[in-house]
Amino acid sequence: MAFLVLQDGTTFEGEGFGAWPADNTMETQAGEVVFNTSMSGYQEMITDLSCTGQILVLTHPQIGNYGWHDEENEADKILLKGLVVRELSQGEGSGHKDRSLEEFCRLHKIWGLKGIDTRALTRHIRNQGTLPGVFAQTREQGMNYWGEYADNLQHREKEPHWVYQATIKESYEIPGSGPYVAVLDCGGKRNILRTLQQRGLRIRVFPAWSSAEEILATSPKGVFISNGPGDPSGLSEIIQTARALLPELPMMGICLGHQILALAAGGKTYKLPFGHRGGNHPVQDLRTGKTTMTAQNHGYAVAEDSLAGTGFQVILRNLNDGTVEGMEHTRYPIFSVQYHPEGAPGPEENKELFERFFAAVGA
Repeated sequence: MAFLVLQDGTTFEGEGFGAWPADNTMETQAGEVVFNTSMSGYQEMITDLSCTGQILVLTHPQIGNYGWHDEENEADKILLKGLVVRELSQGEGSGHKDRSLEEFCRLHKIWGLKGIDTRALTRHIRNQGTLPGVFAQTREQGMNYWGEYADNLQHREKEPHWVYQATIKESYEIPGSGPYVAVLDCGGKRNILRTLQQRGLRIRVFPAWSSAEEILATSPKGVFISNGPGDPSGLSEIIQTARALLPELPMMGICLGHQILALAAGGKTYKLPFGHRGGNHPVQDLRTGKTTMTAQNHGYAVAEDSLAGTGFQVILRNLNDGTVEGMEHTRYPIFSVQYHPEGAPGPEENKELFERFFAAVGA
């Protein structure tokens, strides 16, 4: 058997799959345990670099039905720590899959746990808040891990921020016949770049540590800041870059990019109790009253009361908990959203937001 042991001692017993090690080893795998309520799109979720360092619980009772299709990957590298499902399918529903989900997890060294009550686990996280968890061969092994948690935590705090593991190593260009824009990659999804390409933009993608001077030296018509993993407040270098770019160019941010823009202007962010992860979060436009369904994957939010004096005003609000979902600058052509208008997985009815960015850069 195999176990997920949460930091508070709550334990779930199941069966290991994927890269789970052989029995009787002392190996463990730890990460922040989060849940996603999307009914489909497990490929995009697993390859979303916003999930770096996390153990992802999928709430739909059967996962893997349509196998694995490589063209659906949102990144080339996998930084997810683990996957938890109730029932694992071998992809019998797809006759043209590249492989099964289990084979993909084994190939990319993703630890998996199946056969557990994911509903009970999700309810526990909702009630207690997001918790760290550890995969272990026995419950005792998992409890011993948390007994040494102070040492483990000190080691983790010395590691580079997740964004610097998720970002690209060096800049590269995507050809296009339209205006040239710069993308600051904090661990962005491939579908964001696909959406930008649809209008023919010429794109240069920069690593997260790139300076404002490096970006401005290439004379872009606008800057896009991507999504990514982790606590935005720990990204002082990227925040400084965004602060220097604020008065210079049209800008758009998604998810972590939204939070970075708020911090760059002097706002604050905070950690949500259990985050927003799913494809059915209702968001209302405060200007029109229109409500749309959105795809979300984040654990932090912008503090609305901190935006006073920053130049940003709130334009979109989450109808579930009232959190800030979008803002625009009152003086500069800059706006951002907390959710994912490019979908993948999730609704694509919000792609019209990209039209605003296209207009700002002259596309």
